[in-house]
Amino acid sequence: MRQVFNDFSLSALVAGFVAVLVGFASSVSIVFQAAQAAGADSHIIVSWIMALGLGMGLTCFFLSLWYRSPVITAWSTPGAALLVTSLGGVSYPEAIGVFVFAAILILLTGVSGLFDKLMRWVPLPIACAMLAGVLFKFGLSVFDSMESDTFLVSTMLVTYLVSKSFVPRYAILFVLMAGVVFVIARSDSSMMSSIPLTIGELVWVGPEWNLGALIGVGLPLYIVTMTSQNIPGVAVMRSSGFQTPVSPVISWTGFTSLVLAPFGGFAFNLAAITAAICAGEECHKDPKRRYISGLSAGIFYLIAGLAGSSVVALFSIFPHTMIAALAGIALLGTIGANLKNAMSDDTNREAALVAFLVTVSGVSFFGIASAFWGILFGVICLLISNVSFKAS
Repeated sequence: MRQVFNDFSLSALVAGFVAVLVGFASSVSIVFQAAQAAGADSHIIVSWIMALGLGMGLTCFFLSLWYRSPVITAWSTPGAALLVTSLGGVSYPEAIGVFVFAAILILLTGVSGLFDKLMRWVPLPIACAMLAGVLFKFGLSVFDSMESDTFLVSTMLVTYLVSKSFVPRYAILFVLMAGVVFVIARSDSSMMSSIPLTIGELVWVGPEWNLGALIGVGLPLYIVTMTSQNIPGVAVMRSSGFQTPVSPVISWTGFTSLVLAPFGGFAFNLAAITAAICAGEECHKDPKRRYISGLSAGIFYLIAGLAGSSVVALFSIFPHTMIAALAGIALLGTIGANLKNAMSDDTNREAALVAFLVTVSGVSFFGIASAFWGILFGVICLLISNVSFKAS
C-alpha cells in the first residue's frame, strides 16, 4: 500500500472519476430499458445498478492493483441494447438464465486462452485504427454538442485548450470543474435537494432455462460483448503500451458476470471509451503510475453501486451535452495518438485506413458491430497487400 500512496496523483484520481461519470451517465438509461424489457420492477432495477456497480468496482480495483496497469471494466452497453430489443416474451428468470449462459461462455473463452491468441494475430496499426474509429464519434460529439449548447461546450473547450497549455496534467479536472460550475450557475438552486439518499439492495432471482432464449439472446449477448467491447478494450491497453495478460482478465470478467448474473449483472467486459480516458497521458505522464486511475474508478464504481438510485439521480442532473463534451474532450489526445500510430507506417497505412473507415461507418453484419469488421477487413487488406508485394 505504501507504493500506492507514493504513486498517487490527483490527475489519475480525476481520470477515474471522469471515467465513472461518463460510463454511468452515457448509458445507464439503456440499462434501465434492458431491465424493464426483462420485466424488472423498481426494486430489481436498483439491484441491477447495484450489481453492475459492485462488479465493475471490484474488477477495476483489484485487477488494476494486481497488474499495476489501468484495467477498466464496464457493463456491456451493446449487450444492454441487445437485451432491450430481444427479451420480449422471455420471463425474468429465463433472462437470468441467459445472463448465466453468456457468462459461462465468456469465462470459458478466457480460461482457454483463445481470445489472447486471436488478439496476437492483430497488428498494432490495425488495432490502433479500429480504436480511433471507435473513439472518433466521441470527438465529433464535442462539436455536435456545441451546436445545441454553445456556451457550455465552448466554455469547456476553451478551458481545455488553456489548461492544456499551462497545466496539462490537470486539464480534464479544470474542464470538469468548468462544466459543473456552468450547470449549477444556470440551474435551479434546489436541484440538489431532489436527490434521494438511499442505499441499494441486491435481489437474487434463480435462473430458468429456455433453449430458444439461450440461443437467440444468450449467444448474441456473448458475441457482441466479445466483439464490440473486449476487442476495443484490448486495443486500448495495447496502444497505450500496457501488455496486461488478456486471458486472465477476460476470465475474471466472466466469473464476475457468473456470480452477479442472478442479481442483474448481465455482462461485464473490458471497457474501451472509459479505459482510454484512464490510459492516456492526460491521466499521468508516467505509464507506471496510471494504474491509480483504475483504483480510483473502482472505488467510485463501488460507491455508485452502493448508492444505487441516488447516484443515478445525481448523474441525471448533468445535461447530455456536458457528458458528451466531457467524454470527447478527454479522448482528443487518445484519438490523435492512435491515428498517428495507425498511419505512420507506409506498409500498413492503407489497411489501417480501411480498418478505420469500416469502424467509423458503423456497419453491422449478422448483428456483429463494426469494431470487429474493422479489424477483419483491415487484416484481410494487409494479407492481400503482403501477398501482392511478394508476388511482384
